[in-house]
Amino acid sequence: MTGPTVARNRSRAEDVEAHLTACARTFTPPLDRRVAIPDYAAKLAARAERFEAWDGPALIGLVAVYCNDPARICAFVTSVSVVPDRTGEGLGGRLLAAAIAHVRGLGFARIALSVDRAASALGLYRRLGFTEDARDDRTLHLSLDLAAARPVAGATSQDRGTEARP
Repeated sequence: MTGPTVARNRSRAEDVEAHLTACARTFTPPLDRRVAIPDYAAKLAARAERFEAWDGPALIGLVAVYCNDPARICAFVTSVSVVPDRTGEGLGGRLLAAAIAHVRGLGFARIALSVDRAASALGLYRRLGFTEDARDDRTLHLSLDLAAARPVAGATSQDRGTEARP
């Protein structure tokens, strides 16, 4: 038995939509309460760098990052998700580490994300070196200084779930 295949930007909008629909309830709050998943999936497929874990034809893990700041000051992680039956395998950490390395390689100074304070993925983000920049009612705004940070290794099998706010 082989492990998942990791790819970048292989998915189509339909793949992203099916994946996000399968993961919707693992977001805090549930993704389908915050966005129209078909529209969000199309936007990610068209505009985001996507780091993906595949099990055959199934997209089982996704990290989507907007790298559209022309000054390359900050890239923004908009989505981190792993299908519920594959959490705990470290896929989210592997994909996020690949995204961080890619963004660093593009010359960005920072990578940021926003996450619900109750999200299960907070431990993952902190282990990868993200620190709190600000907070509001339910949301933490985290970032990682790429100039000062060391290259990120993959996360542990304790890393679970999804998060990063669209």
